[in-house]
Amino acid sequence: MPMTLPKLYAHPFSSYSQKVLVALYENATPFDYRSLEDAAANAELAALWPMERFPVLVDGEHVVREATCIIEHLAIHHPGPVRLLPEDARAALEVRWMDRFFDNYVSSPQQKFVFDRLRPESVRDAHGVAEARAMLDTAYAWLDPVMATREWAAGDTFSLADCAAAPFLFYADWTHPIDARFANVRAYRARLLERPSFARAVDEARPYRSYFPLGAPDRD
Repeated sequence: MPMTLPKLYAHPFSSYSQKVLVALYENATPFDYRSLEDAAANAELAALWPMERFPVLVDGEHVVREATCIIEHLAIHHPGPVRLLPEDARAALEVRWMDRFFDNYVSSPQQKFVFDRLRPESVRDAHGVAEARAMLDTAYAWLDPVMATREWAAGDTFSLADCAAAPFLFYADWTHPIDARFANVRAYRARLLERPSFARAVDEARPYRSYFPLGAPDRD
């Protein structure tokens, strides 16, 4: 009997979808890509998860929600040659911390800009956007000296944290550009763009750049 592939409900232009796609591409993990450009896939997602947030992975009897949990599930059930979460507990804790940093202090404020632009102009939140801008600047400033001594987010090895950093820094720089004084962050973002797994995700998302409500820059 042929093995059923895990199904990933995701969209190519979504940063959190790309986070999982990078993990899948790193290990050449076979999967059934249920792109949310397709109406049938959207209906399936709504039946699986009332929040209708994505990505969602269906793997046999497991329905796994949230990008970090999906990547950890893949590490357990579909391990590959690239270990994205270290076996050593202390090293794994650093990876998890950096993953949370990119989720909470880069992606969350970046998405504040996007969601605000999608609102009617009469109910936009200028104060909230200003706070998000300040948080991104603080995040870039904190990250810069960290990356002065690291190739990847948690050290010398590509990990779950880099799966998060790649799309989040990608879109953050589109939204509120990383200042030249944060040279280490800019160099790290460039390394991520050169990583074949993320380069593939970026290329797959190119047809959807018109979706970016702030206007996608003519670069990357």
